[in-house]
Amino acid sequence: MKTYIIRRLLLVIPTFIGVSLISFAIIQMAPGSPIHAKLRSAEGAFQSEEVSAEVIERVKALYGLDKPIPVQYIRWLGRVARLDFGESFVDKRPVTERILEALPVTLQFNILSLLLIYLISIPLGVFSAVRQHTWADTFVTLGLFILYSLPSFWVAMLLMMFLGGGQWLDWFPIHGLSSEGAQDWPWYAWLGDRLWHMVLPLFCLTYGGLAILSRYMRAGMLDTIRQDYIRTARAYGFSERVVIFRYAMRNSLIPIITLLGTLLPAMIGGSVIIETIFSIPGMGRLAFQAVLNRDYPLIMGAFTFSAILTLIGLIITDVMYAIIDPRIKLE
Repeated sequence: MKTYIIRRLLLVIPTFIGVSLISFAIIQMAPGSPIHAKLRSAEGAFQSEEVSAEVIERVKALYGLDKPIPVQYIRWLGRVARLDFGESFVDKRPVTERILEALPVTLQFNILSLLLIYLISIPLGVFSAVRQHTWADTFVTLGLFILYSLPSFWVAMLLMMFLGGGQWLDWFPIHGLSSEGAQDWPWYAWLGDRLWHMVLPLFCLTYGGLAILSRYMRAGMLDTIRQDYIRTARAYGFSERVVIFRYAMRNSLIPIITLLGTLLPAMIGGSVIIETIFSIPGMGRLAFQAVLNRDYPLIMGAFTFSAILTLIGLIITDVMYAIIDPRIKLE
């Protein structure tokens, strides 16, 4: 396993270069320019075509955008090797600093969301599989399909209307992460206030993944309980609880583990829609604002974090395969 992990870690380097190269090219080909966006925000920037052209060339030289795209990419890659993602075009702050401000916020939501998804979806999928074709299975399946079909922005607006002080109840806050002055409260009061602010956006982040993973778990269980070794375990006289939870469920986790590798970068990427609706200063809203402002260093910084975490997630997935099912030999 050590050899495999070392080999995969070495493979991360060329894979990351390929992903970053494609991302860099897509950003450069996107319509719009950070120079024009910045000049439009400055008063009197376009007084004449001659002045505009001169100003544009000066600003391009200032940000290094006057160089050919391959040269820009090599310079960016050299800075990344030194863990320097450059400065934001908008406020001249280091990209790493801005990402590290938004990252903890996104992690708070997505770690809790991921825990809730797995803690609920696995037993729910097992329950639905062992009661296949019963009214309970039909009820769970219908409920999950309804949840999966609901758009998150629509659910968020309904929650704000009915539970967030809209036309009905005013039970939950719908803006930000904490109440005014909460930083001066005792830690337990601050924590309670933070969790109270997280209820509605956390629900919006959780229900869709819960519906998907529950169906994957059900399908995996149905496939596993039809295997010969499950019939053998029952023939040996093991109780149904032991057969399901000790033998069947463990091997049914393979599809769930596969999805974990893709959920890790999604956790860091955040949710653009939910973070924007609830005014949460997380990675999703940060990346969205960077795209609107054509803030190339910040966009590439966010892409880089997601790419690295995707590759790490795939390695973790492969290692967990061998832990869950000893028949899988990574070597």
